[in-house]
Amino acid sequence: MSETISETDTPAKLPAAERSKLSNRAMNLALGSNIVLAILKTSIGILGHSQALLADGINSTSDVVYNIVVSIFVRRAHKPADEDHPYGHTQLESVGALVIGAFIITTALTIFWRAVNSLFDFFTGNASPAEISPLTLYVALFTVGLKIFLSIYTKKLGERTKNPSIIAVAQDHRNDILSASAVVIGVILGRMGILWMDALAGALVAVFIARTGFSILRQSTDDLMDTVPGKALRQQIEQVLVEVPGIQEIDSMQAHRFGQYLVINLAIFVDGNLSVDQGDAIADEVERKITESVDYVRAVHVHFHSHK
Repeated sequence: MSETISETDTPAKLPAAERSKLSNRAMNLALGSNIVLAILKTSIGILGHSQALLADGINSTSDVVYNIVVSIFVRRAHKPADEDHPYGHTQLESVGALVIGAFIITTALTIFWRAVNSLFDFFTGNASPAEISPLTLYVALFTVGLKIFLSIYTKKLGERTKNPSIIAVAQDHRNDILSASAVVIGVILGRMGILWMDALAGALVAVFIARTGFSILRQSTDDLMDTVPGKALRQQIEQVLVEVPGIQEIDSMQAHRFGQYLVINLAIFVDGNLSVDQGDAIADEVERKITESVDYVRAVHVHFHSHK
């Protein structure tokens, strides 16, 4: 049997309307919270003289931009199938995740460059350090608390919907916990007189951000490149086909992902003494069994070979 299918499990069933509702809720919550945080962290970062908090504010501003873009992708992904897209538009969810990853990496590079320049200025004596306001610490701590809640809540929505864009947003929330924690440490040490630690924290923020961005890019690229449920799915289909009489052997099996949906391609061997109509009947039964037994199967294509 072909080994072209990867190792993750197939998603559990969820009504389309409920899935759409939960996906939109996650995106709206992310957008609203990031707008508030972008304004708060950027303004307080500037007024409170914290490079780390300002860097995190730039990160939140980038989050707002991609949240808007991905919200558009998520809503368009719910459009029904048409002549040009016979399997629907759900693949846009993986495209949305790809956009998130690209935005995150771009933001990370910008923040890292600013932080390195600030560190260089400190160590060459060109910086004019100012005392970091305690308000910056309170904003950073608030960000940590809010992002912990958003990370847990959005992760649960991502697990329920199996929406790549929502899963990516949950990962970004988790990333924000790490970056905001780095800001807290940088601000505390900066207020203790180690002012260059605030700029170093900004660089660490960028590293955390980039790491998550590359992870999201890898996962979304896998989805678009048809790296789909493998070992568990293969075993499930093999168990289903045991119940279908007339199959002598499975020649090959591939699957393609379209958003949360799967299209299965199978080639089987049947008795060479059977008529074409009998072979068609076996293929029809294979299609029916797989469609009934495997979640989110949009179509099954079965090709049979004579085996003597």
